[in-house]
Amino acid sequence: MTPMPTTSDPLPPIVNADWLADNGAGVVVCEVGSSMTGGDPEEAYEKRHLPGARYVSLDTVLATPPSVAGGRHPLPTADDFAADLGALGIGDDMTVVAYDRRAGGGLAGRLVWMLRIIGQRAALLDGGLGAWNGPVESGPVAVEPVDRAVRPWPSGAVADADTVAQHIRAGGVVIDSRDPARYAGEVEPIDAVAGHIPGAINLVYTDNLDADSRFREPADLTERFAATATDDDPIVYCGSGVTACHNALVMEHLGLGRPRVFVGSWSAWSADPDRPVAVGPTP
Repeated sequence: MTPMPTTSDPLPPIVNADWLADNGAGVVVCEVGSSMTGGDPEEAYEKRHLPGARYVSLDTVLATPPSVAGGRHPLPTADDFAADLGALGIGDDMTVVAYDRRAGGGLAGRLVWMLRIIGQRAALLDGGLGAWNGPVESGPVAVEPVDRAVRPWPSGAVADADTVAQHIRAGGVVIDSRDPARYAGEVEPIDAVAGHIPGAINLVYTDNLDADSRFREPADLTERFAATATDDDPIVYCGSGVTACHNALVMEHLGLGRPRVFVGSWSAWSADPDRPVAVGPTP
């Protein structure tokens, strides 16, 4: 990836382990986990995590309970998000670096995106836990709760199903971040309906990574997102608004702007019987 910033530079959406080792004293590290990956993610965190890392639950901190309109992982209220981060000792002015145990940060990207859209310095750790060569810790981390200001979700950062439909009708770019087999409707392990939003292109988020689960070179990634050049305000989605954030962060890192995220994603779109569904490998 591109060179990492010094402490005085604006923080890009992605940093590497060397940058974290050099700047860790001024950073809050977070491990993001979810029950949807199987097992007990918090137990895994307590067995081995980066020094001082706070555990952040995707299911309870980064989302509210599922709903038909909101999908599987709706955004929490701004008040709840501020309260939960405050309880984790994450103040408004703190820099956050997040990672998870999946390839390339498919879960942690959600926290980074949420923080960045409300104006807080946050970045995804390239390579995650596997890229860290320094010491690790076990057990819970003691934190001092802090008060946080409530920052509303900016309307320009998110999209709903109607906005997605209108954007496609206008010729805009909508990116489906899921596996090609799910996009094509060949398999659907979670939602009741298989397929994709008609008109959406497929750029699975894992193709942002190389064989070592590190981000590919900027030139390769820029070529990968070439289709977005025709749209200065694209929209990304996935199954439930989580891994779509991975694509959103890469696009921002490349200087392509920050796309809107359809947080309800396929879980919300497919739950509405009036929404059209496409199958097959093309839009």
